[in-house]
Amino acid sequence: MKKHLNKIAKDTNKFLKKYINSQKYSNLMSPMKYGLFPGGKKIRSKILIDLGSLFSIDYKTLIIIGSAVECIHAYSLIHDDLPCMDDDDIRRGKDSTHIKYGESTAVLAGNSLLTLAFEILTSPNLKLSEKIKIKLIRKLSECSGHLGIAGGQYLDLSYERKKISQKKIEEMEIKKTGKLFSFCCAAPLIIKKKNKSDIKKFENIGADIGLLFQVADDLIDYKGS
Repeated sequence: MKKHLNKIAKDTNKFLKKYINSQKYSNLMSPMKYGLFPGGKKIRSKILIDLGSLFSIDYKTLIIIGSAVECIHAYSLIHDDLPCMDDDDIRRGKDSTHIKYGESTAVLAGNSLLTLAFEILTSPNLKLSEKIKIKLIRKLSECSGHLGIAGGQYLDLSYERKKISQKKIEEMEIKKTGKLFSFCCAAPLIIKKKNKSDIKKFENIGADIGLLFQVADDLIDYKGS
């Protein structure tokens, strides 16, 4: 599994570096790359690729979609670390983006990674029909915005130092973490034009995986190991 994860991480980073470097230069490229690379373990991309392989979807296609997911994930981490959010100085063993480049630049770099995800999904590199691309964009937008990551972060911040029911905490965790996993589980079925009920089943599986992932992460933070 570790070997496969490393290959996915390497191929994803290779695509992202090539894609970003092919664009017209801007001063935000450096903080964008800083927040994006080397990145985490690529667990979300691994789930996407494993499920995609079950449906015989081209590996390169899955890497490109996974790259868009990683941009969303990186944007969310950059913003989560901001002083107005979780106020974390360290991310993945190095200074957080706002510590390295300043708060305003970190906000703009995060915003740019968010939009870059959708640029990737519309690019000619992704060999899918325009109709399928639109469906993927719609689903990823839903998982990233007020019904997903952003909404989950809002709940997380509003629940601080309050006694909250387990049901509400689970709802927050599913939005903040589970929704992106839901997209990774649903994307292969969207590509294969499966019906809505099947897509929903796989979205629910993704939400459960994301909830387990977040609970484990929180317990690690709590125990410190």
